[in-house]
Parts: sequence; structure tokens; C-alpha cells
Amino acid sequence: QVQLVESGGGTVQAGDSLRLSCAASGRSLVLYTMGWFRQAPGKEREFVAAIYVGATSTAYADSVKGRFTISRDSRDSSKHTVYLQKNSLKPEDTAVYYCAAKYRGTQEYSIWGQGTQVTVSS
Repeated sequence: QVQLVESGGGTVQAGDSLRLSCAASGRSLVLYTMGWFRQAPGKEREFVAAIYVGATSTAYADSVKGRFTISRDSRDSSKHTVYLQKNSLKPEDTAVYYCAAKYRGTQEYSIWGQGTQVTVSS
């Protein structure tokens, strides 16, 4: 059973930086696309960023382009870590951030973490 565990959330000031981590265990995820999503209070969950198999390409929501960077570390085949470096944070970035995985070629993210809260104060 694959587990995704997010960490690194917290409360910061606008303009600060924060790095979220997503640690995967239970199975190698080298053939999975990894993504970050977020859900703000009263809003739908939205896509933030994704990194594809082999880290060959990435994708970002327009709202975070140029400020967030997604990366992955799969050097240890028994673990797999995905990061989301967040710079120039804004109050509208406040949300619960979720890590997710989907097998390459599939449409839906099938594996989800429990989420980590990020609060940006103005």
C-alpha cells in the first residue's frame, strides 16, 4: 500500500518562502506523475503543480507560475520525495496542500496524502 505524507506547512508572512515535502513509501513511484493540489476554505480543490515521470517536464497553475517550483527525488528506490518550493507567498496561497500521485498514462490521481495547512498572513 502506497502512503503519501506531506510536511512543511505552517504560518508565514506574505513574501516569505516555504518548502513542502511529500514522502512516499510502500512502492516505487518512479512511474507516477506527482502533483500538488490545494483547497482553501469554502473553495474547490485546485491544481497547483505536477512533475512527470523522469522529471522530464513540469506544469503549474497560472496563479503560482514563477513563484512555486516542484521537484522530485527518487534516488532511493524504496522512498520517493516530492517537494514544492514556494516563494513570494501571498495571503491567497492560504490553503490545505495535498500531494497526489497517478500512474503514467492515466487521467486521475488515485493516491492522496492527508494534507498540510499553509497559512499566509498579510
